Amino acid sequence: MEYLSSTDLIPPLQSSYRQGHSTETVVLRVLSDILQAVDNGDLAALVLLDMSAAFDTVDHSILLPYGICT
Repeated sequence: MEYLSSTDLIPPLQSSYRQGHSTETVVLRVLSDILQAVDNGDLAALVLLDMSAAFDTVDHSILLPYGICT
């Protein structure tokens, strides 16, 4: 992490894996950006996609070679 921070390889708006940042800071940033856009008379839209169970129905035996699946 020290190397990534010192060489500016972590984008400034990335919250994961950064000290002092959390999901709360991300939510606050998104809310702030939306409110600022509305105040400026711009259009604001938020699209959310939940991929947490996206691969629960995949047949894992066809993904792994030779049917190695537990």
